[in-house]
Amino acid sequence: MGIIKVENIRVFAYHGCLKEETKIGSDYRVDLEVKADLQNSAISDKLSDTVDYVFLNRIIKEEMDIASHLLEAVAKRILNRIFNEDKLIKKATVWVSKLNPPIGGDVESVTIKMTDKRKK
Repeated sequence: MGIIKVENIRVFAYHGCLKEETKIGSDYRVDLEVKADLQNSAISDKLSDTVDYVFLNRIIKEEMDIASHLLEAVAKRILNRIFNEDKLIKKATVWVSKLNPPIGGDVESVTIKMTDKRKK
């Protein structure tokens, strides 16, 4: 088993419960960690035998483009797509952070973390 991390993916998106958030948008940071068997790719040196982090980045950007009220909904969509589209991934954790959230204080970010594993 091995771990692949894609960290500090910066995107601009329109998530939130406040009307203003869905109109003006915000900056977000997404981090992803996936666990998969990387032994074959370590031997073969072939991209087709591993989890392609370009693929992971694309899924994150596509799902972040779909406006949602809650970051939890975005995180769940990301996880669902990852498991549906890459059979090598056994477990994944995603962190979705809203930077400088409009919550009436000097707050750098608000983050949700969600983990799921492949159903047998």
